[in-house]
Amino acid sequence: MEKKDVTVLQQQVTLLRAEGKYKEAIGASYELIKLGNEMNSHKSLLVAYLNLAASYYCIGDIEEAFNNIEAYSEICRDRGDETDHLQLFNVLFLLYDYNKDYDRAKQTLAKSIELGEKLAKYNIISNGYSNLSHVLMLEEKFEEALHAAEQGLKIAKLHTPASPILEIRVSLNIALAYIGLGELEVADTLIKEIENQSVLDSFIREKSQSYILRGKWHVKQKNWKEAMESFNSAKELVVTYQDLYLLKTIQEERCKICDEMGDIQLGYLIQKEYISLLNEINQRELSLKAIKLEVKHHISEMERKANLDFLSGISNRSYLETTANDWLKKAHKENENVVCIAFDVDDFKTINDKYGHLCGDEVIKQVGKVCKETFSENDLIGRYGGDEFVILLYGETIEQSLLKVEKLKIALRKLHIESKSESLAIKTSIGVADNQKGQVKEFKDLFLLADQSLYLAKQNGKDQVLLYTAMHE
Repeated sequence: MEKKDVTVLQQQVTLLRAEGKYKEAIGASYELIKLGNEMNSHKSLLVAYLNLAASYYCIGDIEEAFNNIEAYSEICRDRGDETDHLQLFNVLFLLYDYNKDYDRAKQTLAKSIELGEKLAKYNIISNGYSNLSHVLMLEEKFEEALHAAEQGLKIAKLHTPASPILEIRVSLNIALAYIGLGELEVADTLIKEIENQSVLDSFIREKSQSYILRGKWHVKQKNWKEAMESFNSAKELVVTYQDLYLLKTIQEERCKICDEMGDIQLGYLIQKEYISLLNEINQRELSLKAIKLEVKHHISEMERKANLDFLSGISNRSYLETTANDWLKKAHKENENVVCIAFDVDDFKTINDKYGHLCGDEVIKQVGKVCKETFSENDLIGRYGGDEFVILLYGETIEQSLLKVEKLKIALRKLHIESKSESLAIKTSIGVADNQKGQVKEFKDLFLLADQSLYLAKQNGKDQVLLYTAMHE
């Protein structure tokens, strides 16, 4: 794939996530990771991991979101530029806020603001202060929240071109902080200024938040009827963009107001709406779980296919080497035995030359099938390359392993491949070695011992098994 195609995929991943197509974004992100590794494109990996984190966050899988943030962070630390680091801080804040880890949320915002100042990204700095104000209000630190929001407004005014909505977002927090402090007249003046901004008509979310803000102001004044009207207006807007969790907050406020008003009939109707909403949220969460299961199944299937040799149907060399190295490290710690069986098909080149490569491919397929039928799922079976196969057995003695090798030889001798009206018998040479009481810690060294035995088996006339240790007795 060319560089321009990778760039297109980067854009596609970001667009899919922005459109809320999280399952598709996750699938495309894993494809981008594969290409990024193949082309050594760290920017592709950063885009992929960032969008994976955001997508998993949006479908509620916070654990996977954090896993991908960690992957992003590692690459960002070594290869990322300052803009990449800024992206990291922004997505980390969302996760910490979600988990109510306010200390980390504030630490991350401080880093985001500091880097935003260095890069003169006034919108980032302003949003950083606005988010900081939000966190401080959750902690009921209204004086500090007010100061942070005022700083955010000051910075928002420096943004060019002028951004009225950026200023409104911070002003909403300023007014809310004043309500928290009980300074209702000041809050009223600010809310009126916000309500008179015509730009709100183009930003439904912020407009709904202005109604919620006015509703909270009325609640503080115990103006129950006016508070209900404000929350009703907010509800109508929020329904249009289906933020169910914000709707839940609004419905809870409406229920409380009904209690204060003593309006039993209206309270009953709102409770019915609330119950219906909770059912809808429950259904959405069930759907998200289904999506997560489907996504994870899809990813598992992708990983499974990535680890398989397409021709033989057994593990490929990459997976074989990685897993074998893990086994050998574990065996060294646990003082366990690992046996390596390496074998290939005798005169395989002759088969290809005489009967054609399709026949040779069929030999590889059938040998792989016999290996899977002969060994258990606990054994590691792989195609090393060409016609050479490797099988690793964990926790088994040489004697136990040789019994399995004998079963393999018998099964392979029974195998016949039909080609050009002929039946080809399959013969193999096999080399066996173990990890020498834990001394061998890497697959390449263990394979070398088994491969040497395989080579000598060929030299000694083929169609036989040779044990590495036997050569030193």
